[in-house]
Amino acid sequence: MIENKTEFTILPIPVLQDNIVWVWVQNCNAVVIDPSISGPVKRWLLKKNLSLKAILQTHHHEDHIGGTQELIKRWPNAKVIASKKEIKRIPFQSFSVRDNDNFDLLDSKVKVIEVHGHTDNHIAFYISKENAKYSILFPGDTIFGGGCGRLLEGTPAQMFESLNKINSLPENTKLYSAHEYTENNLKWALSLRSNDIYINKRLNLVQKKLKDGLSSLPSTISEERKTNLFLRAKNLEEFTFLRRHKDNWKC
Repeated sequence: MIENKTEFTILPIPVLQDNIVWVWVQNCNAVVIDPSISGPVKRWLLKKNLSLKAILQTHHHEDHIGGTQELIKRWPNAKVIASKKEIKRIPFQSFSVRDNDNFDLLDSKVKVIEVHGHTDNHIAFYISKENAKYSILFPGDTIFGGGCGRLLEGTPAQMFESLNKINSLPENTKLYSAHEYTENNLKWALSLRSNDIYINKRLNLVQKKLKDGLSSLPSTISEERKTNLFLRAKNLEEFTFLRRHKDNWKC
């Protein structure tokens, strides 16, 4: 596999109902993000003759860590990178990180960003490479195409703060979210903003991609600023209303 030295090669493995396991590849090396299950990921890596160097874990939910232990049995030298605060719920981590930590991986700089809300101690991985045209973010279940994660352990204030952190990143940052929720999120947004030109246009494009068997992801900060009502929320009160409305909305 050929790798452009100034760009990223990141490929999706769709698993379960709507999860996406992203694989970041450089030459013959791979980094896997939030492996829900091991089988499809292992087969994919072996088929492409890739060596697993690391697994990035954004949070402790089973549909994000369920495949990790089997993968490290096959590639025992692979680092499992996770929040040090989650050592009890991700006990197989071998490289523990904290908010604002920086480390090198596949010739890139990786920064850890705490993004509380969906769970306590949820983290995202912000990755930049010298001379690359864009940077990337693996946000786990914090932000989705047109949406954000449910508040399973955190508060509206925490999620609002986390989304503001993401919104502060460069507008060309690519967002590799962990679930294919974009179509439903945009349908919900149109239930509140039926005449929004940007949301309508994006929904049409997303539906065409899905019909063609493609993923709607990654998106970008720029795209989410235009079409994600949660990212557009001007204050905590508006965000809280939107989150409650989405929680009670049925497609």
